[in-house]
Amino acid sequence: QVQLAESGGGVVQVGMSLRLSCAASGLTFSTYAMAWFRQAPGKDREFVATISRGGETTYYGDSVKGRFTISRDNAKNTVYLQMRSLKPEDTAVYYCAARPRNYGLESANRYDYWGQGTQVTVSS
Repeated sequence: QVQLAESGGGVVQVGMSLRLSCAASGLTFSTYAMAWFRQAPGKDREFVATISRGGETTYYGDSVKGRFTISRDNAKNTVYLQMRSLKPEDTAVYYCAARPRNYGLESANRYDYWGQGTQVTVSS
């Protein structure tokens, strides 16, 4: 059974940093592209970042480019999202997702597995 478990969310102040983790089990992690999405109340799920299965290629949504960094450790079956210079508009539930291809995509419906999400709240 595939499981993706996010952790690291919390309440932080504007301008601070936070690192999210997503631990995967039940799949051959190194054969999956991984991604982070987020969803704020009343809004559609938004693409945040994706990383290729070997970690060589990353791609970011425009709203987080230059502030967030996605990385992965295939030995630990874990993908990370380092978030810096956080803004109130970054407040959302953050989800990790897995796609059995070399590269990820921005479209949420191209991912096979999802975690339950972790709440990030940025207070001003």
